Amino acid sequence: MKEKLEQIFLANKDFFSGTCLIKNSSEIIFFAASGLANRDYNIPNTINTMCDTASVTKTFTAAAILLLAEEGRIKLNDRITEIIDLTGTKIPSDVTVEHLLSHTSGIADDADEEAGEDYSALFIEKPNYSIRECKDFLPQFACKEPNFKAGTNVRYNNCAFVLLGLALEKLTGRDYRSFVTERIFKPCGMNHTAFYAKDELCPGAAEGYFAIRDEKGELIKWKKNIYSYPPIGTPDGGAYTTVGDLDLFMRAIQKGTLLSQELSKAFLQPHCEFTREASCGCTWRMGYAFEFLERDGRIVCIYKEGVNAGVDAMFSYYPEWDISLNLLSNQEGGLWKMHEEMRQVLLES
Repeated sequence: MKEKLEQIFLANKDFFSGTCLIKNSSEIIFFAASGLANRDYNIPNTINTMCDTASVTKTFTAAAILLLAEEGRIKLNDRITEIIDLTGTKIPSDVTVEHLLSHTSGIADDADEEAGEDYSALFIEKPNYSIRECKDFLPQFACKEPNFKAGTNVRYNNCAFVLLGLALEKLTGRDYRSFVTERIFKPCGMNHTAFYAKDELCPGAAEGYFAIRDEKGELIKWKKNIYSYPPIGTPDGGAYTTVGDLDLFMRAIQKGTLLSQELSKAFLQPHCEFTREASCGCTWRMGYAFEFLERDGRIVCIYKEGVNAGVDAMFSYYPEWDISLNLLSNQEGGLWKMHEEMRQVLLES
């Protein structure tokens, strides 16, 4: 297996800028880094380079909400409108915490990515630096009509996690980022994970780059993603981490050291009756931030991906083989073909 995975990495490394880690609980199967963390100064990526995770951050938010549930400060069937004041918005009163966690709330998003809307286009007229806190997102989505009645469908939604972040802040009296840092990152030993702001110093972190191409698809130049989304991570995306810290997070959940055994098990199970056929011949289902691939009724892959301009991320775990496969990229494009080929090797092993 190791040789096949290494061959896949070498075949794709010229198109991939980032880091890769494949390991089980006792040993590293494969790890490597490729490309540049900073193109201005030709600084290479290393296995310890911190990359923007985009929507992988939602798993940290989900863990924080489950931690509050364990402490009795929130229930999954609590209605979000009874936790935070959403008077005058279009957020329905029947939307629960669980609906938000499982993308079944039906609420409108700021950018409907499932409908093909471009998230970075939100900031053509509104400066991205004006959105730094959870409350800053509300005008962008809260007064839009819902897409469907809560619980009747599943549709990926970023701003559902913004509402969860607001609930966390209301219930704890703390800001989202400091709570997650103290209660999620530190207990898991994630010492290379942080919420860095793009207008501040980010030691050890990679810049993000996206391609400008001509009508033939040929590269014209690379551009930095500093204007493509808010300047600092929030509950729906943007934390920086390493592939090693992602593995620590998954192991803490799997072993029940971050959450109780009961909630850890719930976190690693789907919670949505709606299914889809996946390209790898598996059935797809949604859970609490995590997504699941099932084959013959068994969970074969637990994962969360992240995509933003200049950011690609794949955080995944294969429970039957006790293998994590984590890929973080600071350059759009090359991650997905590599991931698909590596996933196929793992599923066939």
